[in-house]
Amino acid sequence: MVCKFCNINPVFRFNSSNISLCKKCFIKYFERKVLKTMRLYKLVKKNDNIAIAASGGKDSTVILYILNTFIKDRTVKLQAIAIDEGIHDYRNKSLEFLKNFCKKNNIKLNIYSYKKEFGKSLDEILKTYKGIPCSICGVLRRYLLNKKSKELGVNKLVTGHNLDDESQSVFMNYSRNTLKLSSRMGPITGIKIHKNFIQRVKPLYFMSEKEVTTYAFLKGLLTKFSECPNDTDSYRAQVRDLLNDLEAKYEGSKNGLISSFLEILPLLKEKYKSLPEIKTCKVCDEPCSQEICQACKYVEEVIKNNKVNVNL
Repeated sequence: MVCKFCNINPVFRFNSSNISLCKKCFIKYFERKVLKTMRLYKLVKKNDNIAIAASGGKDSTVILYILNTFIKDRTVKLQAIAIDEGIHDYRNKSLEFLKNFCKKNNIKLNIYSYKKEFGKSLDEILKTYKGIPCSICGVLRRYLLNKKSKELGVNKLVTGHNLDDESQSVFMNYSRNTLKLSSRMGPITGIKIHKNFIQRVKPLYFMSEKEVTTYAFLKGLLTKFSECPNDTDSYRAQVRDLLNDLEAKYEGSKNGLISSFLEILPLLKEKYKSLPEIKTCKVCDEPCSQEICQACKYVEEVIKNNKVNVNL
């Protein structure tokens, strides 16, 4: 089997179509598909002030590289935001890589930590918190990304979510009967624009994790990958393994799941467009659905231990 276009040794094979691509052709294919997604969904527009949610991992590094390389419009501003959760022997290493990458590519990098913003690192929080680590970490991370993006004057936050990530979220919302959450998903998140929410966009939406990993290696962006040590017990991790097993037996299952989801997404957005009015947290003024946002509840009940940890 040789590359479909060059007749030389391939580096990547699409089993479902029996097509193989060499290094040069795969890179061209990957970049064209990402840029097509950006054009089709108008993910980047003139005068955008964009921040990339960067971690030093493969997905965010790939999209950080592509945006920095291919966006030629000088009216578009680009910078990176990283959250230091405080995970020993994991986040410190990825952030060191990210600092060097951004310095080399002349990208402004903004780093915010749980320790400074909330008073404790995630490692310290987990010494007393007995719930699932991803639950509290995800809430605090999303909170900081939205809040700090607004402080930086950003109007759009780019994330590195890929096809695998999105298929997991879709499956989780189906299985939990939380279709209202699915209505906010897609290449552009949210049902409607709100001044207190920074719009999130996903240029890697149609790229599989395997494709992203291959591109990162071929371009020399990363030489090794590591996973968060707190990820193993999460529900998402179990769904990920389930979908990976399904994909191994029936290639194209994830693509099929996302394609069918995008067909019904307009119906979901129409159904849930009249959501209750968004409130602002009495403690921090960030948007929320209740009187106090979940992040502030975690800070008070888990980090500061001011009252019993219930209903979390």
